[in-house]
Amino acid sequence: MDSTVHFYFVTKHGIIIEISKHFLETKMREKIKSKGFTIIELLVGLAIFALLIIGVLGVFGLLSRTVKLAREKTALASLASNYLEIVRNIPYADVGTLNGNPKGALVDFSNAITTQIQGFTYKIYYEVTYIDDPADGTIVLGTDPAPADYKQVKMSVVNAATGLVTKFLTTVSPKGLEGTTNAGAIKVTVFDAGGNAVPNADIHIQYPAISPAIILDRKSDVNGEWIEVGLPAATNNYRLVVSKPAYSTDQTYPVTVSNPNPTKPDATVVNGSVTAIPFAIDLLANLTIKTLDGFCSNLSGVDMNIVGNKLIGTSPSVYKYNQDETSASGQVALTGIEWDTYTPTLLIGQPWIVVGTSPIQKIGVQPSSNQTFTMILGTNSTPTSFLVIVKDASTGAALEGANVHLQKGASTTQNYYGTTGGSVWIQSDWTGGSGQSNWSTTTPNRYSQDDGNIDVNSAPTGVRLKKISGHYQLAGWLESATFDTGTSASNFTTITWSPSTQNASTTLEFQLASSNNPAGPWNYVGPDGTVDTFYSVSGTNISSVHDNNQYLRYKVYLETVDNTETPILNSIQLNYVSGCYTPGQVYFGDLTSGSNYDLNVTLPGYTTYTQNGVSINNNDSLEVLMSP
Repeated sequence: MDSTVHFYFVTKHGIIIEISKHFLETKMREKIKSKGFTIIELLVGLAIFALLIIGVLGVFGLLSRTVKLAREKTALASLASNYLEIVRNIPYADVGTLNGNPKGALVDFSNAITTQIQGFTYKIYYEVTYIDDPADGTIVLGTDPAPADYKQVKMSVVNAATGLVTKFLTTVSPKGLEGTTNAGAIKVTVFDAGGNAVPNADIHIQYPAISPAIILDRKSDVNGEWIEVGLPAATNNYRLVVSKPAYSTDQTYPVTVSNPNPTKPDATVVNGSVTAIPFAIDLLANLTIKTLDGFCSNLSGVDMNIVGNKLIGTSPSVYKYNQDETSASGQVALTGIEWDTYTPTLLIGQPWIVVGTSPIQKIGVQPSSNQTFTMILGTNSTPTSFLVIVKDASTGAALEGANVHLQKGASTTQNYYGTTGGSVWIQSDWTGGSGQSNWSTTTPNRYSQDDGNIDVNSAPTGVRLKKISGHYQLAGWLESATFDTGTSASNFTTITWSPSTQNASTTLEFQLASSNNPAGPWNYVGPDGTVDTFYSVSGTNISSVHDNNQYLRYKVYLETVDNTETPILNSIQLNYVSGCYTPGQVYFGDLTSGSNYDLNVTLPGYTTYTQNGVSINNNDSLEVLMSP
């Protein structure tokens, strides 16, 4: 094992100078014997010596690189002279590439020549394009019947070791007349979602039906255009694909059994004509589809089909995006998708039904965006349900706060109420009397209790003070049954009643109580959350102390200072958002099937919507368009 100690000096060029300890000791002994330099003087001298060596080596390295570059320039000049001379010496008709347009005898990228010169290995290939000189007219305007005026040849020389590409350009003109007129052209125009030109888009043109095939790769110019001239005539044989890094792709499509009528079929080229084809591409986007239950908890394993709005074929409709997906951890993540309008629907056999979505129904995904769509799902335990979606007729926007009344006729009338963007509990009949703990749609005219000073049976239907011997009682109260919102994730919004105004000598006031236990306790409070205040103005916001409670009760207080007058309550409405927010939508579950439902939708500022004889037999939905 070598135990000799070494000292190293590293130059800025990465050159390492090595001096062993043995060498230093030998020099020291020699100097000591000769009564020469001291040890310090010796070290300084050696350091100076090392610096001189470093300088010499640096100059040597620079000279070496300079010589190498000069050799490569000489090699490239020789290659350019030799291989461009080949282009100039072959017939004009052969100036083209094996798989390109124009076709010819020159090698293209896939058939590159490998050669060695002066110790370097190079790959050489050509690209040839027709050039239309605008001086004699243009093919686009129809003023130049022979647009292939001359050919431009680009020769690429690739250093196999470094990958460095050097390009040489030359032009070749035909003798006498212009090139052949027995050809056509394709004009490609590339634009984005806003109709703006997309420059530097990759344009791939392929005509595989001839041998060798035409395979071209071009770039759109600053106007998003490219014109490929001199193409041989063909019917629906040119496949074009337009793309760009981080952008979507647009293309032509062949006629197939699954797509017999493409919206953009493979291109046709006609001699002496220009085939113009527009392509639309834009930056890619991401979309996350969340699947939640009514409590806003994640639902996994939900199978759905997601389809876009863009068609690539008609009769039958063939959609550009049409995929089946399964949610994992409560979501489906779609990355790198094209701007479009996407609609998710549950696959058949799912144990879920859609009770609402946010945003409403469909997702308009914009370029370069990251968007989220939420599907609120309920258990598919009822065979009959109804989702009402209320929109503005002119804008398609979801409408909030619309009152939706669904009524079923036949032997027993059934009434269902809701408000878009939430739900509603309405009671307008108390004639069934007291003694019912829980409010029910089958007996909506019952309540819990009153103090004995209340009349609920006089006409017109309502709650009044009881009249004894021709005089009304001075005060009384009524307590409702317990209403179940369906989830503890409920937020209560407003309380309204009618009539909203009373006789000046009477008062009508309310307090609310909430709990997550259907048996209470019931602590009645007013709008500030205390027992000392009362809801006395119709349309007042409900105190937030009731939020996140599943069960609700109301208590109405009636008073008069004139025993010949009584306040009256004809109906009360309590609005709430139960579970996850679904804008512009109302869901009615546990319905009985039939075709005798009447639908009534009202919203201030809009014409009332009415539809009679609505048929509800499955998990159905209806889109209501409201006109101002």
